[in-house]
Amino acid sequence: MAGERIVHFFRNSLRRRSSRGDEYRHAPATETKLPVRGKPPERSSFPSSAGHLFFEYLVVVAIKKNSNGDYEPKITYQFPKCENLMRGQREEEERLLQAIPLFCFPDGDNWAPLTEYKSETFSFVLTNVDGSRKIGYCRRLLPSGRGARFPEVYCIVGCLGCFGLFSKILDEVEKRRQISTAVIYPFMQGLREAPFPAPGKTVTIKSFIPESGTEHIELTRPLDSHLEHVEFQALLQCLSPKKILLIFASAVLERRIIFLAEELSSLSKCIHAAAALLYPFTWAHTYIPVVPEKLLSTVCCPTPFMLGIQRRHLDEVLDQPMEEVLLVDLCEGKFLKEVGDEEEILPAKLQSEMLSLLPTMNNNRQTSEEFNVCVSDTFVQFFVKMIGHYPEHIKWNRNGQGCFQERSFYKALSSKNSRKFLKKFVKTQMFSLFIQEAESSRNCVEGYFQQKLNEYQEQKKQRRLS
Repeated sequence: MAGERIVHFFRNSLRRRSSRGDEYRHAPATETKLPVRGKPPERSSFPSSAGHLFFEYLVVVAIKKNSNGDYEPKITYQFPKCENLMRGQREEEERLLQAIPLFCFPDGDNWAPLTEYKSETFSFVLTNVDGSRKIGYCRRLLPSGRGARFPEVYCIVGCLGCFGLFSKILDEVEKRRQISTAVIYPFMQGLREAPFPAPGKTVTIKSFIPESGTEHIELTRPLDSHLEHVEFQALLQCLSPKKILLIFASAVLERRIIFLAEELSSLSKCIHAAAALLYPFTWAHTYIPVVPEKLLSTVCCPTPFMLGIQRRHLDEVLDQPMEEVLLVDLCEGKFLKEVGDEEEILPAKLQSEMLSLLPTMNNNRQTSEEFNVCVSDTFVQFFVKMIGHYPEHIKWNRNGQGCFQERSFYKALSSKNSRKFLKKFVKTQMFSLFIQEAESSRNCVEGYFQQKLNEYQEQKKQRRLS
């Protein structure tokens, strides 16, 4: 029943969203929408400042029989237990906890006891009505024991985006689960009491394991925070650079994109990587890395989305009355559906440059982080060249309020193809949010994109002087 209430609410939220027509460009971002109160939204996908708790909850979700004799996922353990909550906070927690089992077992209800099961790591994102986001990092595993048994999911819920770091934490959880559940919770308590590290910094967690003694577990956060929940190698293992470029072209115009794969981990990693190609912009629409079987009708949503669906549901997806969509088969490395104009979206010259710069999986000389930076910078340079002149087209009044001059902005480019692209791109919600932030303060934050922008402007200056 709880799952049905979440499904009903989510479908209604999509209907309300689609009824606003063109106004969606200026509305708050949504993924899997929960009616929850919390902090104000941020432009970035996930909060990234140090000082946060590592996580809000650890929940264990297991397959249990309900009163009808059917099997369904249920939370069997929650750490920490929240007590003395006010009414609004209690309602918020209840809604969150009702949604989690649906996303921990998105495959449906046809589960049977197993004797062997390869553990999987995946994640999901829940968005509150105020735009704030909660991320669930999941490890689905077969508990130790004899005979056939159901898998269970250990899900760490928080508001901080760092897939690689939490994957390492889940490795530690799984290692302890094979010994005893009692060994997990002291480790998680120590983690919860530790401050979330700043980019590039490391925290050390002490944890006692019977027969092994006290272990010191080092958790390091990547220096480049915009890449800390990304694994581009997963995307390039499934798709050619040309296909990735066409996905980027579709995403940059905020179209509907569906990824198909059998493994939850592949879906989760690839959809996070695809969204990260948009940096310094943020995907601001429906975003579900792994769509539960009960929410497959989401593909009928008329507004932009980025969805991950298990390939076993392909026939059901194709039977849905979908509008224009890019359907990506990660298993076969091909597109099953296209709008048809994907190759014409980006300026041809820049497309060729990006293809020549994108690394391939045959390049074994790079570490994972170096590979991520190389891929990301290919797309960052695209935005530097296309929109790097935007500060010159913001007029400032005496009160320090900026006003973006859209027409002069896209006319400033000499290339006809580039102007054609920019005319479409400036109408997207991601660009609107980016410019709104730029208009709010003349003193821009010196982030990674701004650094690349400054480098590019300096290179242009040197070329003019030489």
